[in-house]
Amino acid sequence: MPEGDTVFRAARRLSEALAGSVVTRFDIRVPGSATADLRGETVHDVVPRGKHLLHRIGDFSLHSHLKMEGEWHVYRRGEKWRKPAFKARAIVGTADWDAVGFDLAMVEVLPTTDEERVVGHLGPDPLADDWDPVEAARVLATDPRPIHVALLDQRTVAGFGNEYANEILFVRGILPSRPATEVDTAAVIDVGARMLRANRDRTPRTFTGDARAGRTTWVYGRARRPCRRCGTAIREGSLGATATSERNVFWCPNCQR
Repeated sequence: MPEGDTVFRAARRLSEALAGSVVTRFDIRVPGSATADLRGETVHDVVPRGKHLLHRIGDFSLHSHLKMEGEWHVYRRGEKWRKPAFKARAIVGTADWDAVGFDLAMVEVLPTTDEERVVGHLGPDPLADDWDPVEAARVLATDPRPIHVALLDQRTVAGFGNEYANEILFVRGILPSRPATEVDTAAVIDVGARMLRANRDRTPRTFTGDARAGRTTWVYGRARRPCRRCGTAIREGSLGATATSERNVFWCPNCQR
């Protein structure tokens, strides 16, 4: 599942392949930006902002969001793609590489000077150089919603997804339904930031320190299995800001109160 660490690695891989090269192929397969043509322009870099990616090319930015299913692949020019072509939503090619975005939920080409229009609403990013944990904790502490819901609001912190929210709350011993106003938000933000940073340079993602299959999470995806700390059966439910944004929630009824 794409979360902040996944997007960070994707941006680094894309930038390593494309930065400094001239675009020889530019194909956007979504309405609104399908006629954009940045061939002949130079790729400056590819940067992550939370769960968003920004290819900065010439005076423009290719903005994309992975949502649940999206991913960017990097191929040597002429190499066979690992996914069918009809799933490709964006292609940025150079003399040596093809970067292909598959199943992207959001794709848009805009002037780089207008980036704030698409990412300006985001809260502090734990993987960014300007990370501000104090501001993130302050805003989170004013949110009366369940802490699990509040953590997923990208306007508060950019980068936490559902897997992170579940694992953060287990480590801190917090019931997911508890209002964020009743939580030590500074400690929550600190744990979450350290988790993201620990996972940004490794795959598979792990929260337990054990990368073996089936051992990477404390509670996420472990409904009815014994808690790794106390042996109590992990419970599962759902929470969300709206009925259409509900996410699966996992917790230990003994360790999280």
